[in-house]
Amino acid sequence: MSEQELSTGAGLNEIEQMDKEYVFGTWSYQKEVSPTEVVDADGVRFTTADGDEYIDFSSQLMCSNLGHSANEVADAVTEQLRRAAYVAPSYTTENRARLGKKLAEVTPGSLSKTFFSTSGTEAVEAAIKIARFYTGKQKIISRYRSYHGATYGSISVTGDPRRLKAEPGIPGTIKAPDPYAYGSTLDPMESVEYIDEMLELEGDTVAAVLVEPIVGSNGILVPPEEYLPRLKEITHNHDALLICDEVMSGFGRTGEWFGCDVFDVEPDIMTMAKGLTGAYQPLGATTVTSEIAEYFEENMLCHGHTYAGHPAAVAAGLAAIETYEEENLIERASEVGEYLGKRINDLVEKHPSVGEARGVGLFHGIELTKHPEKRVPFGEREDKISTGSTVVDEVSATAAEHGAYVANMINTLIIAPPLTITEEEIDEAITAIDAGLEISDAAMEH
Repeated sequence: MSEQELSTGAGLNEIEQMDKEYVFGTWSYQKEVSPTEVVDADGVRFTTADGDEYIDFSSQLMCSNLGHSANEVADAVTEQLRRAAYVAPSYTTENRARLGKKLAEVTPGSLSKTFFSTSGTEAVEAAIKIARFYTGKQKIISRYRSYHGATYGSISVTGDPRRLKAEPGIPGTIKAPDPYAYGSTLDPMESVEYIDEMLELEGDTVAAVLVEPIVGSNGILVPPEEYLPRLKEITHNHDALLICDEVMSGFGRTGEWFGCDVFDVEPDIMTMAKGLTGAYQPLGATTVTSEIAEYFEENMLCHGHTYAGHPAAVAAGLAAIETYEEENLIERASEVGEYLGKRINDLVEKHPSVGEARGVGLFHGIELTKHPEKRVPFGEREDKISTGSTVVDEVSATAAEHGAYVANMINTLIIAPPLTITEEEIDEAITAIDAGLEISDAAMEH
């Protein structure tokens, strides 16, 4: 579609044109927004208004962990809406209490008490404030290749280029290097020791280090198994907290309940959203250890939302976790994830434009390159805040033409299908990506 067609909405149906005119598209120059109307979704597939059907190979925005047919979750929401659509946060509902207890059961270690919000970004906002309240310190160290949300606090601790448009952000945020073996000058374990030096040089002023255990939209970066345990040791040596952002890596995505479980680490604070309800309702959660929870018995938790613990949202969260348990989806994600990893390796062997594939469970990234020896990317960080499309966008678009929706971020295809996906459906989506990678192969430097 030409720039003029994009700007005028040519080629869009009535609903799509109406949406383009009256609704802001996210993270976009509005002239480039071209919404596609979805009219149906079932299992791991969704259908658009023009009749095209796609395998949802990225769970929309890495959030539809249960796919699109979790009827028990939908029923729980409907039942709660009919009983009581809303109550103020000073009241409670059975679902809110039971979900809080359930999260204490499925999260690691002594994580035990939760503040409920409506999104991942709000969960991170709560985590920042709680860390500052509890420690009496202000600074937050996060990493350059990270995404923690869009509100001012969470975009300030976000590392990826989208924060640049929102700066200056909140004070006291510092960025650290990432465990990124393919694209960094530091070895992953050197990067964690760098954080140790940062904490030393900042003096006793850092409240917390905030990380995604496995980086999500900035490349599916899987650290060495000793990285996260060492990071926790470092933070505690400097009387700082470890916050794990599990918004994307939680609820079976990695083949474990949470990304930190892959490394057998208990954070001091954990943030959650997305898979918490399987995206059936907007819900965020910030869960803290019993020690931190005890602090707020005598100290004010100066934080709240009108929709904190919204009845329908927590009903969805409780029903989603029960579905994960009853259908053994966490274990299944690990098993099916092994097959997915093998099929992605087939693409690595076949396509020279695949620079590196990384992942665990049903959480994988395929990073592209113009030149494998020189590791020259097709997509650059600045592309995230620029106009136009890239070769990586074209790869995703071609995969869509062959029946698979695959999200991409900067230079990486994000593979994160619903936990209910079958091996046959994986094969179907891999065939579509195979066709897409022909585009990047042809665009390589020779």
